[in-house]
Amino acid sequence: MDSHETPLIPEALLAEAKRAIEIDRLKKPGRCSVCGEDCAPNSSEGLCWVCRRLKLSAWRDSDAQIPAQE
Repeated sequence: MDSHETPLIPEALLAEAKRAIEIDRLKKPGRCSVCGEDCAPNSSEGLCWVCRRLKLSAWRDSDAQIPAQE
């Protein structure tokens, strides 16, 4: 790169992005309240992705059974 060209990404922005990635890597995910594995990143209930999926499937199955009981 020539000294008269401006960089595509400003150095300050690049440094800030690198710091943000490092902070994310240092964060350890919480533990699943059912099995103890790492929590899914999008889980607000404190469940891993397997337990979260099982919970959603159980809800779907129970909703499907309600009309049959009436």
